[in-house]
Amino acid sequence: MRPNVQAAKDALAHLDIETSDAAIRAKSRDFFWYSPVLKDRLDHIEADFVVSPKSEAEVIEVLRTCYEHDCPVTTRGAGTGNYGQAMPLAGGCVMHLQRMNAVKKIAPGRVVTEPGVLLKDLDAACKEHSGQEIRMFSSTWATATIGGFIAGGSGGVGSCTWGSLRDLGNIIRLRVVTMEAEPRVVEFRGEELARVSHAYGTNGIITEIEMPLAPAYDWVGMFIETDDFMDAARFAEELANEDGILIKLATVFEAPVAHDYFQRVKPYVSPGSNLVGLMVAPHSMDGFLTFLGRRPEAKLIYRSDDHAWARDPGPVFEYGWNHTTLRALKVDPSITYLQVRYGFPEHLNLIERMRNELSPEVLQHLEVLRENGKVMFAGLSLVKFTSEERLDEIVRLHEEAGAMIFNPHRYTLEEGGRQSVDDRQLAFKREADPKGLLNPGKMIAWDDPDWDYKAMYAYPKMQAAE
Repeated sequence: MRPNVQAAKDALAHLDIETSDAAIRAKSRDFFWYSPVLKDRLDHIEADFVVSPKSEAEVIEVLRTCYEHDCPVTTRGAGTGNYGQAMPLAGGCVMHLQRMNAVKKIAPGRVVTEPGVLLKDLDAACKEHSGQEIRMFSSTWATATIGGFIAGGSGGVGSCTWGSLRDLGNIIRLRVVTMEAEPRVVEFRGEELARVSHAYGTNGIITEIEMPLAPAYDWVGMFIETDDFMDAARFAEELANEDGILIKLATVFEAPVAHDYFQRVKPYVSPGSNLVGLMVAPHSMDGFLTFLGRRPEAKLIYRSDDHAWARDPGPVFEYGWNHTTLRALKVDPSITYLQVRYGFPEHLNLIERMRNELSPEVLQHLEVLRENGKVMFAGLSLVKFTSEERLDEIVRLHEEAGAMIFNPHRYTLEEGGRQSVDDRQLAFKREADPKGLLNPGKMIAWDDPDWDYKAMYAYPKMQAAE
């Protein structure tokens, strides 16, 4: 199979094709540079051309044409992912879905939308229509698309109440186009959703999404300060277990994260301040303040609806999830991060053990989420990077303790997940992408079925391009 990229580009010239070299490079990149490992591996990656379809019919045309000419296709939204999911390892075509941004239908409890709509615009449309909002979103709410969130994300703001994206009920329906000689349009619900959700666009292009909604509130953002870190972690867990208090975020920051990296918070905390960031529904504030009053170790230092801070710190959720890493990187470029699963019921013990072993080289940043109805923590730990070997050692220490790592320094589905093959996604790729042209290099099970996951998977064509 020898790709004829120029023939594909020429055949698609009547569509919205990007011609600027600078724009092609920009749209060939995501936030992979959060990882010094990925920055070393991927910094040179670039597509041959970028096309922005305006409709499902144009998506079908792009896929049909590129299939005919053996041209790889990597789909992307806003490129706010951190693992190289949207980077075209084999060059070829980047299909940018930014133009497919229509919100098609809003009904009680659900919305039907195209994949290119920004999360903030989707929320705004649902709120204006009927006082509703999406259940969860990434911290890049202002710039990320719903399609990118489904294809590349796993959870976010709202997961403390609703769980992860792939939990039952958090996606209703996905409409997907295959990459074959004659592309097919298929719709997935229920068990079938796992075939393409969080698959990086490796086995189909999502062209329509139906998502559940929840009532929209003017959430009260707050920062709570404690002197002891484990007091902060317990505070967040206990609050999330208060069934009558509705929250959308509970984030824990080990000292001195808030003081060192949150510039608008810094005047109001000390280097020893551990912080909890919260979003609480207005009607739950009486219950929350009662909860807070029972815990003298915790001090309310900021609430978005009533404060005297000289500069508004902005939305509290923009301090959590991957925005924590971004804020730290702006102050200290040697910072990177890990993604850790602190599973119920050992979550607090695991957190305390990792902190005792690794702080301050690894600073704890925790996000409350639910898994099978149980409150637990995701760790997005801040790591002082010294070498790739030491980073691997830190990963090993976590895994030996029983804290699973979802490695953000890997760009493949399997290594960034549970280090195992998702047979549903592999089977659908065989059916929907028989030439392996969709986002090549991201699914090890397709490229190298015998891989042992012990070392960084390096896509051979990527190495050759360098």
